[in-house]
Order: sequence, then C-alpha cells, then structure tokens
Amino acid sequence: MTRSRILPTVLVVVGVLALAACAPGGNTVAAAGGADQAGFWLGLWHGAIAPITFIVSLFNDHVNVYEVHNSGNWYNFGFMIGLSVSLGGTARSGRGAGPKRAAK
Repeated sequence: MTRSRILPTVLVVVGVLALAACAPGGNTVAAAGGADQAGFWLGLWHGAIAPITFIVSLFNDHVNVYEVHNSGNWYNFGFMIGLSVSLGGTARSGRGAGPKRAAK
C-alpha cells in the first residue's frame, strides 16, 4: 500500500470506530423515567450515525440502532432529522427537475 493511501484508510477506520463508540446502548432494563433519558440532541446524533450503527449492530448484541431510554417525541424528532441528514435527505430530490441545458 502506498503512503498516500495509508492515511485515508487509517482516518476512515478511526472515524468508524469513533462513531461506533457513540452508539445507543442495549435495552438491559426497560424501566421508564429516570435522569439518563436521551433527548433531542442525542436523538439527532443517533440518527446521524444510524447507518454505521446498523452495521455494527449486526455483529454486536450490545449495540442498538435506537435508544429505548429516551424522552419521547423530542428524541424521535431529533432521530428523524439526523437520519434524514445522514441518508441525504431531500437535498438532491429536485436535481433532475432543473432547466435543461441547450445542446451545442
């Protein structure tokens, strides 16, 4: 492997490991309430890293895609926004509908 390919590969591996470390925890106790509930900001983060978390959850039983100890609607709202951002959202939906360029 050339030197120019080693650095990007190392950065990708470190990035994936860092994102996986922030994944939602397992559902060990399904008790409601408490001070450790995930809110809007954690929902936003968990939605943004959901594609990577999904892949990690296939191989690790202690990682979930969705945090069950959450504050309810605000967590869900943040999760959906984060998921939309990480999967591309609607940013490119109107790309093909623009004006056609004239052929030269």
